[in-house]
Amino acid sequence: MNLTEQITSRFKVLFLSDLILAISSGILTVVLARLLDPSGYGLLFLALTVFGVFSKLARLGIPRSASRYIAEYKKKKRHQVPHIVRAALVFNLITIVITTITLALTHQYIADLLNEPDLAPLLILGVFHISLSSLTTFLLIIFQGFEDIKFVAVLQVIERVIRVILAVGLVLLGLGAVGALWGYILSFVVSVVIGFIYLYKRIEGFRESGSVVESGLRRRIAEYAVPITATHAANTLDGKLDTLLVGFFLSPIAVSFYVIGEQVIKFVETPMGALGFTLSPRFGSQKASGNIEQASRIYESALVNSLLLYIPAGAGIILVADPLIHLLFGPDYSGAIPVLQVLGLYAVLKCVTKLTDNGLDYLGRARVRAIAKGLTAVLNVVLNVILIPLIGVVGAAIATVFTYSLYTSANVFIVSQEFELRIGYILKNVGWILGVTVVMSAVVFVLTGYISGWVTLILIVVVGVIVWAILSVLVGLLDLKQVRSVLL
Repeated sequence: MNLTEQITSRFKVLFLSDLILAISSGILTVVLARLLDPSGYGLLFLALTVFGVFSKLARLGIPRSASRYIAEYKKKKRHQVPHIVRAALVFNLITIVITTITLALTHQYIADLLNEPDLAPLLILGVFHISLSSLTTFLLIIFQGFEDIKFVAVLQVIERVIRVILAVGLVLLGLGAVGALWGYILSFVVSVVIGFIYLYKRIEGFRESGSVVESGLRRRIAEYAVPITATHAANTLDGKLDTLLVGFFLSPIAVSFYVIGEQVIKFVETPMGALGFTLSPRFGSQKASGNIEQASRIYESALVNSLLLYIPAGAGIILVADPLIHLLFGPDYSGAIPVLQVLGLYAVLKCVTKLTDNGLDYLGRARVRAIAKGLTAVLNVVLNVILIPLIGVVGAAIATVFTYSLYTSANVFIVSQEFELRIGYILKNVGWILGVTVVMSAVVFVLTGYISGWVTLILIVVVGVIVWAILSVLVGLLDLKQVRSVLL
């Protein structure tokens, strides 16, 4: 099997997995929004946002650093792989213990700071949520270094399906947001047990009797984790603090509007998450082998094809946000409409960074990426503090899009230094994509006035997709034979 076939095979598996994850997450988002009122829904996701911040602290950059060294050592120094995994796990367990103790001691203070006393009972459950979710993420990233994409896909699907069943079931039993949170926690228990059993068996094949850890290896893992940790801290500022600031300045109801917009974008991101996860370790291994030309062409092709999908998708989100929110979540969540329309641009930016940013870690450019992320994250916080009190929850969305566009540009610039990219080729194709998007958007805009329910919404979306597909084929952006080979 050649390189392209390997990448395609792994992408198909992970894409199918991510599609199931996206559908299950979508079901969970909609059902919880319907079962809980906007205030209860916002309170639940405010707690999950706090957990997200602490989870970043619990993981630091340790799993990603270890994964990088696994990808590098698994062929040339196989016997060192068990030592890498063991060192990373010990480091991570220490940080998890410290982080969860900190949350247990400060949960009431956090609830008081956010002026949400009902948040405290949810936050204390974060001790379990953070421990288990951090270990789950540790496993997934370690398996990425092994390029065990199929097992990653299976493990993610198992965890997410169990989460939906338990979270919805416990809410239906009358346990409310607390029940939903226990659904999350119990699903992580299952994934951690399965994941560690598989990891133990996986590293058995790398063990050699009498093998000792390479001098300085633990130190290098810890050192490379530092810039990745800085990036994670910046990601926390960029992706979590905005939600916390909405809760601080506004209310749980406003949080629910913002979270719903983000959840829709996460659903749309599904293919890019799979592609970026599949390609990231491959970029590093190709560079190590001296195959810069091949890696460059892979990145170019992936970038152009991703933009072909996501620029029109972003435009479509902006055009149908109003009927989509009303039909999915109900009129109580109409405040999410302008948020989603602004975040339609965010979807386009995310498609580029999903493909690019983790790949930079495997290319050894984690430090530069961390600086770019840190600067834009601080700017995002400043803009949130200014805009949220002035224009409400939409201000958070505007701040996110503006600062993320700067970060995306920085990512592409850094990649252009590593790869031999044909800038003219990329710009020419982006020009054609924008032309296709304008025509498709004009057709959809004219038809949106006829949307009266699910049937008409779906029909208009289908018309938009058909127009996009026909134009993309006519101008040479879409090759039906290639599409067929990927899908079949």
